[in-house]
Amino acid sequence: MAAPGAPVTVTVTYSNEKHSIQVASQQEDGEPTLQDMAVLIEQVTGVPVPFQKLIYKGKSLKELEQPLSALGVKNGCKVMLIGKRGFLAKDLQAEALKQLDKRIKGTAEQFMKILEQIDAINLPENFSDCKLKKKGLVKRVQVFLAQCDTVEGNIGQEMDKLQSKNLALAE
Repeated sequence: MAAPGAPVTVTVTYSNEKHSIQVASQQEDGEPTLQDMAVLIEQVTGVPVPFQKLIYKGKSLKELEQPLSALGVKNGCKVMLIGKRGFLAKDLQAEALKQLDKRIKGTAEQFMKILEQIDAINLPENFSDCKLKKKGLVKRVQVFLAQCDTVEGNIGQEMDKLQSKNLALAE
C-alpha cells in the first residue's frame, strides 16, 4: 500500500485507449482524492469532470472529495471511464458544428426551391380557395426558413465560442 500523501499510479481505460496516470494530492501533505484523479483524467482524455463516470471493480465512483485509499483504489489499479451522454470530444465539436451548419444551409436551400416551385404555380382567378391554400403553404415554408436561419445563427454563435476558447487555450 502507498504511503499517505504518496502519488498513486492508475490505469484508466477509455474507449479503446489506456492511459497510465500518476495521481498526486493537490493538498499539501494530503492523500490523492477522486477529484484529483478526475481532473487528471480530464487533462488526458478531454472528458470534462461533470461528464465522467468512473468505474472501479464494478462500482461507480461518485464521491469526489473521498481519498482514493478510502475507495479502495491503489497503485496499479484499473479504472474504467465512460463519457456520459451529452459529451462530444473538443476536437470533434468543431467538425460536428461544421457538418450541422452545412446540413442546415442545404435544408434552407431546399425550402427556397420549394418556394420557387410554389410561386411558379399559376392558378386561374376563380380558384380562390386554392390561392388561399397556396398562400398558407408559402407562409408555412417561410416559417421553416426562419427556423433554419435561427438554427444557423445559433450554430455560428457556438462556433465563435469554440473558436474563442481555442484561442484562449493557445495563448
